[in-house]
Amino acid sequence: MNDKNNIPKVRNRIDEIDDTVLRLLKERLDCALKIGKLKNETSRAKWDPQREREIYNRLLADNKGKFPDKALRSIFHEIITTCRLSQKKIEVAYLGPEATFTHLAGVKYFGQSAQYNPMESIDEVFQEVNKGRVQYGIVPVENSIEGAVFSTLDSFMKYSVHICGELHLPISHHLVCRSGNIEDIQTVASHSQPLAQCREWLKTHLGNAPTLEVFSTGAAAQMAANNPNIGAITSELALKTYELQVVVKGIEDYQGNTTRFVVIGRESPSRSGNDKTSLLLGVADRPGSLNEALTILSSKNINLAKIESRPIKGKQWKYLFFMDLHGHIEDQMIKEGCSVLQQICPYYEWLGSYPLSDGF
Repeated sequence: MNDKNNIPKVRNRIDEIDDTVLRLLKERLDCALKIGKLKNETSRAKWDPQREREIYNRLLADNKGKFPDKALRSIFHEIITTCRLSQKKIEVAYLGPEATFTHLAGVKYFGQSAQYNPMESIDEVFQEVNKGRVQYGIVPVENSIEGAVFSTLDSFMKYSVHICGELHLPISHHLVCRSGNIEDIQTVASHSQPLAQCREWLKTHLGNAPTLEVFSTGAAAQMAANNPNIGAITSELALKTYELQVVVKGIEDYQGNTTRFVVIGRESPSRSGNDKTSLLLGVADRPGSLNEALTILSSKNINLAKIESRPIKGKQWKYLFFMDLHGHIEDQMIKEGCSVLQQICPYYEWLGSYPLSDGF
């Protein structure tokens, strides 16, 4: 038989499979709603990160690489988050406007079904969560090239929120404008971090064009959409949102540019088995006090993933230290180590324990 004659038959089979997938998705959604109702009756948390991690691991093991693992995880991430959100609609505050890298990180973390509320500053994202106007916020906390995002760290010192999760997002910066022609660009606008991450490229290719620092890449894209002589360094998401043309893709000076985002909320999730704990500490004003705190962690065999100092506003030469530890506050070694730190440190705040980023 001619292979062409088999095409309708195979397409019919694809339609049958699609119908089955849809039927099972609706059945899965019904099951998720039942789980949500049962959790309400027992006052259990809606989000169980350990259960979700077990689902991913089981599916990837059963797949044995036949369907691309990254795509499989992305598909089931959208299914799982959509089913979880059906139990209760989630609102997420992010650094806007629409199509910033923070917006993109939020969509990757929570899926398409959440409601995303753009804010004009990182501080405002924290305010929205702190006042209970949204369940979650998502903010950048550090970049692999430029380091810490200080406005995020400073906001942790001002507001009572917890870290609920993290996401590592590979960053690729695109130069865009209305026409797509580099000759039309007289000014380049973006957030301070992308401008810094593309400094050498801009110097080489647009050395005569001044840069304009704005509060987000989305705001830069808006400006470029409204002015034919402004180029913006922004995300790929902004191209469709603001109907812009690519001038040059990937203008970052260094490969491997990745930004770590954290999800903030009122409560941290239970342990997943592969977690991180974040602390905010103030140590005594005497020689060796920081070393004493670090020695406590070392004695408990706790891996310190990050430490960053920030000045306390209004107190000259006084600092607080942000620390990331591998493990969950429910883990015995973390619980014991943090208990000792709480006793010896003049200032101690547990910022949250949450699943490590899986890098998707």
